[in-house]
Amino acid sequence: MGLRDVFLGWPVVKQLTGNDPLGRGLAAQSDRSAALRPRTATADRVVQSVCPYCAVGCGQRVFVKDEKVIQIEGDPDSPVSRGRLCPKGSASEQFVNGPRRITTVRYRRAHGTEWEDLPLERAMDMIVDRVLETRERTWQTEFEGKRVNRTLGFASLGGATLDNEENYLIKKLFTALGAIQVENQARI
Repeated sequence: MGLRDVFLGWPVVKQLTGNDPLGRGLAAQSDRSAALRPRTATADRVVQSVCPYCAVGCGQRVFVKDEKVIQIEGDPDSPVSRGRLCPKGSASEQFVNGPRRITTVRYRRAHGTEWEDLPLERAMDMIVDRVLETRERTWQTEFEGKRVNRTLGFASLGGATLDNEENYLIKKLFTALGAIQVENQARI
């Protein structure tokens, strides 16, 4: 590349001699920047999601390549956030792919000081056993002479990012178990 090519490739010269007098288009573009492609262009698919970090429920587009999240951006189709994300929502990809992210079930026994890893199936069985035991122990058939068929032994507090269908299923599950204290964070 000669001196003349370097001079003609200089953005100011391209701006003054070309069709881009304000220098906001081709005059400002280098060969390197012209070759750049967004990382989202390589995604196999895009999944719509909801940001899990607060009660707002901003829409997200999750870009996936080879079953790995490669980028998370705001969803412009979301009526809640219209494509915008706060700093935490914008950093979601780092939370998903961060090297310090815990991806196993961690359990600390009562009065214990150390955490241990558990298989998911065992942790789920422990939860089921505790729910059923608590329900059996705290079940009330009658209260003050009235039939109630309930338990006050456990409750449900749903997260604000759950959608209507998820909240409906949670309400049905806890009602079927006899719980009457079913609430959602979004209402509090």
